[in-house]
Amino acid sequence: MRAALNALTEELRRLKAEGVKNVTVSEAGLETLRRVVAARRSDPGRATVRTESGLGADTVEPPSAPSRAPERTESRPSADRAATPPPIANWEPPPPSAPVRKATVVESNIPDPRPFTLPEGDKATRMAALLEIVTNDPVCLANVRPGKKVVLGVGNLDAKIMFVGEAPGAEEETQGEPFVGPAGQLLTKMINAMGLKREQVYIGNIMNWRPQLPTDSSGVQYGNRPPTAEEMNYCLPYLRAQIDVVNPDLLVALGSTAAQGLLGAGSFKALGEVRGKWKEFGGKPLMVTYHPSYILRNQSNRSKRMIWEDLLKVMERAEVPISDKQRNYFL
Repeated sequence: MRAALNALTEELRRLKAEGVKNVTVSEAGLETLRRVVAARRSDPGRATVRTESGLGADTVEPPSAPSRAPERTESRPSADRAATPPPIANWEPPPPSAPVRKATVVESNIPDPRPFTLPEGDKATRMAALLEIVTNDPVCLANVRPGKKVVLGVGNLDAKIMFVGEAPGAEEETQGEPFVGPAGQLLTKMINAMGLKREQVYIGNIMNWRPQLPTDSSGVQYGNRPPTAEEMNYCLPYLRAQIDVVNPDLLVALGSTAAQGLLGAGSFKALGEVRGKWKEFGGKPLMVTYHPSYILRNQSNRSKRMIWEDLLKVMERAEVPISDKQRNYFL
């Protein structure tokens, strides 16, 4: 239970760093928290509390109404814009998680990164060699649960734009591809709204495995946590290698964890400090913006417009044509 509470705390800290002001918690989750607090008051030394619903990140549900954000006022959309919402306005919230009934803590020691060298050749040859190295890395394999996959980036090896997230989730470690869950589906819509296709960009993560949390008795993990600095440090050379092979014109960091991994731990306290500003990583221009999951939790046009303004800057720098309609999305 302590591990589950720690995981919940870390997730809430991550949401706060990304600018989330409000979250909605299911009644079952609230009831669980009440039981935990009551149990600790009656027996402070008790180590575990039996629960029937999880306390992981997946118990946080999207709010039913838009959250208020103090940063700026939003313009009222005109009737014709409201009638035809842009592609990234349409999304479905992720399904509720199954309950966590019995937890076991998984611990692992992450060593320093392993040196490796890619062979000479064209991009396809070099990326295939990198995929072989990563999917057979003993540390990556040791941190992947049975039946799950190590994940490397996917996309166009000649892409101008490369999106970088933090780590695989449940769907990603099952399919072995980044951004295929609810947030990934929204990212695809965002890319389409830019006038591009998913196959035209490259999408990767800092991490090559899903950071582990306690599991239930069947070995299923519910919820996600941000990777540790040691985990990101181990996988970062593999991301650098992908950037070297693809050689994009610019990078887009999705979310606080990805930005911290690229800019350095402690480089900012809140994502709002660096969001929408051009930075640099490995000699490449880097735009920092919110993770698509932010929109899944904050559905207001104000939130969507903030991300969209960042993507407009990306489009301008990558010389992607921008129509008047695109410029006015979410106004």
